[in-house]
Amino acid sequence: MALTELDCVMHFVVTSGRTIPVSTRLSYRSDDAYAVQVAFHAEGRASVIWFLARDLLAEGTVRPSGLGDVRIRPGGAGQSGSLILELSSHDGYALLTAPVDMVKPWLDRTYQLVPAGSEGASLDLDSELSRLLGEAPDDQASTSPNCT
Repeated sequence: MALTELDCVMHFVVTSGRTIPVSTRLSYRSDDAYAVQVAFHAEGRASVIWFLARDLLAEGTVRPSGLGDVRIRPGGAGQSGSLILELSSHDGYALLTAPVDMVKPWLDRTYQLVPAGSEGASLDLDSELSRLLGEAPDDQASTSPNCT
């Protein structure tokens, strides 16, 4: 498994013109090749972790992308050089900005680890299914319960 991480400061937009800096770590692992983990660290609080599709993040650096809970787009007028992340859940909504000149080179490194289109090669579906079903790795299908 290969790993690349980026520590940066994103800015949580509180009101127009007012932001709060948030320490953030983006992590990419070759054994979970479709996802980027984004951990937001607020002082004195538990980290908040989101998982984003790597391709969604990459597309968001050049044009608006995403629907629903996660939307990503390049900064517009007055936000040049920024990447805008909109995150929503049943707990609330957050608008964050990140420096695109830091995120883009890091994202390029993820594609050096696992090129686009080859993400599925790192998946071991048999092992994952066994893990999810609580089976030992060398269990035989004949010892698994039958479905009726």
